[in-house]
This record gives sequence, structure tokens and C-alpha cells, in this order.
Amino acid sequence: MGSVSLKLGDGTARFRRVAFCSSALNFIMLFSVLTTNLFAFYAFTSTPKNHLHYTPNNDVSLISEQVSLILREISSSQKQLAQLERELLGYQNIDISKSSIASELKLFLQYHPLPLGKDSRTGIAEMVSSVGHSCEKSMNLLSQFMNYKVGGICPDDWSLAQKLILRGCEPLPRRRCLTKSVPKVGLYRFPLSLWKPVNDSMVTWSGLGCKSFDCLNRKKIGKDCVGCFDLINGSDKQRFVKAKSKIDFVVDDVLALGNGGIRIGLDLGGGTGNFAARMAERNVTVVTSTLNLDAPFNEFIAARGLFPLFLSLDLRFPFYDNVFDLVHVANELNDGDRPEKMEFLMFDMDRILRVGGLLWLDNIYCADNEQKRILTQLIERFGYKKLKWIVGEKVDADQAGKPKVYLSAVLQKPVRV
Repeated sequence: MGSVSLKLGDGTARFRRVAFCSSALNFIMLFSVLTTNLFAFYAFTSTPKNHLHYTPNNDVSLISEQVSLILREISSSQKQLAQLERELLGYQNIDISKSSIASELKLFLQYHPLPLGKDSRTGIAEMVSSVGHSCEKSMNLLSQFMNYKVGGICPDDWSLAQKLILRGCEPLPRRRCLTKSVPKVGLYRFPLSLWKPVNDSMVTWSGLGCKSFDCLNRKKIGKDCVGCFDLINGSDKQRFVKAKSKIDFVVDDVLALGNGGIRIGLDLGGGTGNFAARMAERNVTVVTSTLNLDAPFNEFIAARGLFPLFLSLDLRFPFYDNVFDLVHVANELNDGDRPEKMEFLMFDMDRILRVGGLLWLDNIYCADNEQKRILTQLIERFGYKKLKWIVGEKVDADQAGKPKVYLSAVLQKPVRV
């Protein structure tokens, strides 16, 4: 701890005495280190007077209790959140213990064990009956629908069933009663039946304002049904074979775009079945989905020898993937208030349409430019090939002088990898 002097002349080296201040500093540092270590040793080895009974197990028990309490609170919160989510979304299980629920509904909703026990492939041990989750919100109507005499004649309540469907209670539960028979007298052979008038006696008129087709033809039923039950002189008869405007396509032109590969199709919101009739004349089988909104559409379509499907557009289509050559939708795709609903419908139509199949959008109404933009962007997301695409204006019969914007298109589903 001092300076070193080297004298090179005589080849010797001498060390000078270490300064006194340096030695004192070293002593102070050594004393500080020893004192600090002694105090630390004392602090760690001594036992405070107020902790004479301290043991490590006390801390372990306290921590374990706190952790258990936190886990219980987390589990309780998760259950409350799950319950709240089920209530908000409508997925609450139907409580069949209530006395107000019809006994037949209770029997239908009970779980039934498989006769041979648990299935090794699926892991299912019980059969669960299908019923729409929204039925829980219409339990009074559902119990009324299921209140009948087992093995007897079913109540004349098709309008009640349709009301439940429109409220989201779909599918409806099955029933063990016999539907009232309606004699179908005067049916014509196919294909003569396609354009022959349907007799009033073939239809169940209960729950409807009109009791005859003459009455229906004098009324406006919905947006696109004006005289649509008149198969002889109705204005709708020429639809699909004669274009009224540039946005009205004819079936022969569309079928030509399919290069002869159009054999089966689905028509959404098909009214009285005129689209299916025109396609049947060209050896194409079309299923028409429709409800009986203010008129007996399903019975009328069936009387013509066509295939009706009593189904709302909110239910997943009961068809396998990639099975249809053609899907035709007329003004049923648009829902300006709920664009996500339009997306669900579009994706389901895409699911059932085969690769190379045609999606025919027929007179889709666009309320404004923003709605047209949303619809166009949605269609373009699927990457369809645009075989025909026309946006134009036309005047509705009920609003003369006020043209509206419509989109008509024929799109071809692409190959996706």
C-alpha cells in the first residue's frame, strides 16, 4: 500500500514505508466488515420475544388457507359468469320439473339410455331429443303445442307451430298424434299439374284470413306475391321465362352457364313454386323452402307436384355439404339491420353448394349505397366467379314513381384448397 521506487543505476530496488493514513483506512474498513457480520449473525440467530411460539408450519397453513379461499372465489365467479352467459344467449336448459309443462313435453325431453349401452365410437351413452334452444323463452306456447291426446287426432294448430318457429323454437319436438287428413281430390298428373289451378278443398284454411284462392289473388301477400296463386292469368306466371327488366334473368340463360351440369337445386323463399316449376320443365329437381305466411304456400306447392320444405331461413339447412348444383335466392339474403345474419345465411348456402355450382342472386334489394357495399364485400369474400352481375333500378308495383336499387347475379363456386 505505497509507492515502489526502482533505481536502475545499481540494479537494486527499494520499497518505501507505507503511509500511516493508508494503514488507518484499512483498519477501519476491516472493523466495519467484522461488525456488520456480527450484527447480521445475531439478527438471524436470535428469537424475538413476541414470537416465542413461532413455527414454520404456521406460515404454510396460513398460505394454504388463503390459496384455497382464492380458488373457491374463482370457481364461484366462473359458475356465475357461465350462468349469466347461458341466460343472455338463451341456452338455459329447459326445466321439465315445472307443473305447467305438458307431460308429453316432459317425456320427449327426457334422456333415454342407449339399449346396448355406451357407444364405443362416439362415447354417447344417452339419446337426447332435439329442440330449439329458444323454445325455453316460449314455454307456454310450447306446452300448448305439446298438449294433445296420445294416439288421437292432433289439434288444428299449424299456425301455433309456425309461430314457435318464427320465435326461434326450431326444430320443434315430435308429437305422438295423428294429423287431420285432408282429401286431395282432383290432383293432376305430373307435369300437367305444374300449371293447373289447385282446388280449394285440397288446402287447410284454418288460421288464415282467406278461405279460397280467389280471395288470395285479390290480396297482396308479402312483397312479391300479388296474384301469385293464379296459375292461368297471374302476372307471376311469365317470370323466369320472360325478363321484365335487365335485372331479371331467365332460366334458360342461367342453365346455359352451368354447361349442362344443373340437376338439383334449392330455392329459398320460393313463394308458390314457380321457379321450381320452370326448372322441372327442364328436368331439374328443385326443393322450395317456404313458410305459410298468410297463405297455404306449402300445400299449394305440393299440389303442383313439387317439393316444399317447411323451414325458416334461420335454421341450418338439413342437407349435407356440396350436394346442390344450384341455389336460388330471391330477395331473402338482405338484412340491413343485422349484417351478421346475412353472413350466416351466405356461409350456409356456400356449404351446400358443390364446386362449380351456381349461386343465383335474384333481385336482391339494396336500401342504400352502404348496404350495397356491405353485400358486395360479403359476396367477394367467397371468391366466386361472376358469370352475370347487374345492378339496376326498378319501380315496385306498390310504390310507383320511386325506383329502388336491386342486384342480380349468377356466381360460380370456386375450388378451394
